Amino acid sequence: KTLMVDYTDLNALKTIEVGTARFLHDGGWDSTKRYFMVAANQSNKIAVVDAKEDKLVKLAEVSKIPHP
Repeated sequence: KTLMVDYTDLNALKTIEVGTARFLHDGGWDSTKRYFMVAANQSNKIAVVDAKEDKLVKLAEVSKIPHP
């Protein structure tokens, strides 16, 4: 799972849980800063999360492990 936190109001933080994959790390934003892509450790998966809609767009299967 991935936890997204809205820091707009520091006195009332909003946390959203998005179902993704286990052991995520080494991610980054696309050029629009809307989508966050992150590799799943030791699996052939990359999670794509829509930060505007607060939801998983795709858990993409890739042909090679994206990160050891």
